[in-house]
Amino acid sequence: MKRKLAAAIGIAGMMVSIAACGDSDNKSGGSDKGADAKELTVWLTVDAQNNWPELVKAADAAVKAKHPGVKINHEYYGWPDKNAKLDAVLATDKAPDVVEMGNTEMLGYMVKGAFAPVDATKFDNSAGWLDGLKASVTYQDKTYGVPYYAGGRVGNWRKDVAASAGVKATPKTYQELTSDLDKIQKKEGSKFNAWYQPTRDWYAAMSFVYDAGGAIAKDEGGQWKAGLSSPESVKGLNEFKNVVDKYMHGDKTKDESDRYIVYGQGKSAMIFGAAWEGATSEDPKNDKTGKLKGNLENFVMPGPSGKNLPVFLGGSDLAIPVKSKAQALAGEWINAFTGSTGQKGLMGKGNLPNNKTDLATLKNDPATVVPATAAESSWFVPMAPGWGQVEKAQVLQTMLQNIGTGKKSVEAAAKEADAAIDKVINTK
Repeated sequence: MKRKLAAAIGIAGMMVSIAACGDSDNKSGGSDKGADAKELTVWLTVDAQNNWPELVKAADAAVKAKHPGVKINHEYYGWPDKNAKLDAVLATDKAPDVVEMGNTEMLGYMVKGAFAPVDATKFDNSAGWLDGLKASVTYQDKTYGVPYYAGGRVGNWRKDVAASAGVKATPKTYQELTSDLDKIQKKEGSKFNAWYQPTRDWYAAMSFVYDAGGAIAKDEGGQWKAGLSSPESVKGLNEFKNVVDKYMHGDKTKDESDRYIVYGQGKSAMIFGAAWEGATSEDPKNDKTGKLKGNLENFVMPGPSGKNLPVFLGGSDLAIPVKSKAQALAGEWINAFTGSTGQKGLMGKGNLPNNKTDLATLKNDPATVVPATAAESSWFVPMAPGWGQVEKAQVLQTMLQNIGTGKKSVEAAAKEADAAIDKVINTK
């Protein structure tokens, strides 16, 4: 997941204690390889360097307290060039010992055997890891990484636009949501987006698919089979098309990459996206209306099923390259960094925690209850060997654009997508 600082979660003001970031017992979670190593190299993204360097220092201190004289090196990289750099170094004998990965990036590396398996039970809160993050570090019933932090998706709308249409409270059911949007659409006119929902946004579309009981693909006896043309998936896709047809009056070929910019232009009443997007839209450099500051409100997206809409749970994981010469020490550092006290520090910086126990504490705070509640119901991409090829070919985006523009029916587009998925999803 390409992280934006989650200002929208609104908890950056929490007081964070970092002095005890490591646990007192000696958990490594990795193999015994390198238990006596004298040097450790940790690769993280610049998010940690810029936003919570004190948490990194605290993890270092915890490990050094148990291993006097150990040297810990840090390297930081940006998301765009991260994988190319990692691929190059993994081909040598100078692999780092800990690497940060976006959770959708893990699968390709696990399939290729690039990461060492770990014993999940030796890491804090592993029994309660969030489902979407746990899935991202699991391949063929083995664990190859440790969830680091998460970021979910929420509904966000303009209170002033809603109020002008006679709507005074955020919706609690899908029927309420569509009724409210119908009122807003009627009040604002046919050129206004009651819900700005980019057609190619597969994260949103698949939430409707999973809410309806469908799936992108399922594991059937060791072989993955695409499922977008199943009756359940088609039901979800039809509802997504209904949203786009009724409330989205912009370009039907767009993706979600600039949604927060479009939202800031003032011709939309609502979005469904990452929790930071609303706050980014109301930033003065993006708010072209001058009216968004303090006028946007997050809410948990209700689903047509009657339950909360399951959301794609993005985030980061930490993994240990199989070529690491300090795997045991790497496991200790990861547990110090992502353990119980470390999670409190990460939450204090605007992240969702990696586990359900800590997530539940955020529900007690009005500032964090929405993203915390939304993250409780989540879905994740198929953990199939060829999933990376599906993403690279943009199969889902193409299907959704064909549906949204009316080029193909839902059924025809779904069958075409299933055929494309089945060709590559079981290929390493």
